[in-house]
Amino acid sequence: MAKSIMIQGTMSNAGKSLLAAGLCRIFKQDGYKVVPFKSQNMALNSYITAEGLEMGRAQVVQAEAAGIPPDVRMNPILLKPTSDRGSQVIVNGIVRGNMAAADYFKYKSQLIPDILAAYDSLSAENDIIVIEGAGSPAEINLKENDIVNMGLARLVKAPVLLAGDIDRGGVFAALYGTVMLLTEEERTYIKATIINKFRGDVEILRPGLQMLYDLIGIPTAGVVPYLYLDIDDEDSLSEKLHNSAPKGEIDIAIIRLPRISNFTDFDPLNQIAGAAVRYVSSAGELVKPDLVILPGTKNTMADLKWLRQSGLEARIIQLCEKGTPIFGICGGYQMLTETISDPEGAENGGEMAGIGLLPGKTVFRTEKIRTRVDGMFGDMEGFFASLRGKRFSGYEIHMGETEGDLPPLATLTELNGSQKPDGMQRENVCGSYVHGIFDSGEVLDALGEALYSAKGKVYVKGRTFDRTEYKERQYDLLADALRKSLDIELIYRILEEGIAKA
Repeated sequence: MAKSIMIQGTMSNAGKSLLAAGLCRIFKQDGYKVVPFKSQNMALNSYITAEGLEMGRAQVVQAEAAGIPPDVRMNPILLKPTSDRGSQVIVNGIVRGNMAAADYFKYKSQLIPDILAAYDSLSAENDIIVIEGAGSPAEINLKENDIVNMGLARLVKAPVLLAGDIDRGGVFAALYGTVMLLTEEERTYIKATIINKFRGDVEILRPGLQMLYDLIGIPTAGVVPYLYLDIDDEDSLSEKLHNSAPKGEIDIAIIRLPRISNFTDFDPLNQIAGAAVRYVSSAGELVKPDLVILPGTKNTMADLKWLRQSGLEARIIQLCEKGTPIFGICGGYQMLTETISDPEGAENGGEMAGIGLLPGKTVFRTEKIRTRVDGMFGDMEGFFASLRGKRFSGYEIHMGETEGDLPPLATLTELNGSQKPDGMQRENVCGSYVHGIFDSGEVLDALGEALYSAKGKVYVKGRTFDRTEYKERQYDLLADALRKSLDIELIYRILEEGIAKA
C-alpha cells in the first residue's frame, strides 16, 4: 500500500493545490509512482475524464504534474456551488443531486465508504499519495464529521504539512492559532509547517521561525517564495480574475460572472503575441475591447439576470452592433440565444429572454451532458473566417441543449466515433459548448491573425504553441522552486515514518 503525505492550510488559497502539485512532480522525478487525492473539493472549475466523469481541476493539474491521466478516484466528491447556500453534489464523477449546505453537512458522513474505496484502490496501485485538504482544519464549527482535513488524515493515517500564506500577513498567528485549535491527538498529525508566498529576504524571517518552533514544537519544512508560474487555478479566489485593466496591444475582455466556471479555458489566450486577457464585472470596464468572451457559469439564468442588472448586457449589445466580436462558451453561449427555458427546474425553473445575439433556443434538462470531444470549425465567416477548418479538442459539461436554424459552428467527434454539430455563428457572434476550444495552437494562431487583421495590423506568429509542452515546463519550474526552498529530506522522512497505526 502507498505511503501518504497531506497538505493542509491555515485558510483557503494558502497554496495547498500548488504545493501538492509540486510534491507530485518531485516524487515523479525521483522515480516514484505518485497520485494526488482530495476527498472533497468545492470548485466551479471542473474537468471531464476520458470515461465521461466529472472531477475537480486541481487534481487534474496534480495528475499532470505526476505524469498520469486524471482519474475520478483522485477526487471522489466534488461540490459545485449553485447559490450562496447550496451546491450540486457529484460523487465518483456523477451528479447525485443539489443540496442545501445544512443538508449536505448532515449527509456527508455517508460518503466515507466512497472516499475510502477510492483512496484504497489508488493506494494499491501507487507508491505515494499526495493528499490535499480543503480550507482550514481549524474551522471549529465544521469539525464534526469532517471528511477532508483532520477527519481524513485520521482515516488514512496521513502525516500533515501545514501551510500558511505570508503574503496576506499574520502567518505566524495563523499557523499558531490553527495548531492550538486542534485537539491534542490532531496535533500529533502535524509534522511540519510551510510558509508560502514569501517576498523578501528569508534571513529576516528566521527569528520568527525559531519563535514559532518554540511555541508549537513543530519544525518548519521551508519558506516558499511567491512563484510567478502559469499553472491552472482552481476557483474564484484566483488573482487573474481581479485583472480588469487593459494592458496589451490586443484587449481580450472576459465577463466575470458571479458563478463563473472553467475560466482556465482562457489561459491559452495569453499566448497570442501582444494579447492581454482581463476579467470585467462592470459596464464601465468594457470600453473598447477587441474581443468579448462570455464564459461558462454554474447558473446561467441567475448570472444572466446579473448581467442584465449590471448594465453589461446592454454594453455587450452596443459593442456587437459596432462590430466587436463576441464569443460565448457553454453557459455564455446559452445566454447569447433568444430564450432560455428550464421546464424541469434544473436551475431556477421558468423561462427568460436571452441576450438574443444568436437565433437559437436553450432548454435545460436535469441530465448533465459529460463527454470529451475532438472538433473542427466549419465554414466560418467574417471576423472568424480564419478559424475555418481548424481543429481542437476539449470537453462538454452542461445541463442544457441549444437548437437554432444556423449551420453549426463546428463538427464534434466523440470518443466512440459518433459525430454531432456544435454551436453557431451569426456575423461577429459565436457560441460553443466546448471547454478547451482555445487550447489548440492552430486555433490560437488563427484567432491572433483575426484580432490583428481587424486592427489593420499583421500578426507575426511565433513558434506554434504546444499547450502540453508548455505545462510540462511549468511543472518542472515548480518542482525546481520547491526543491530549493523546502527541506525535501525532512519531507521524505515524514513520508517514511508516517503515523503509527492504532
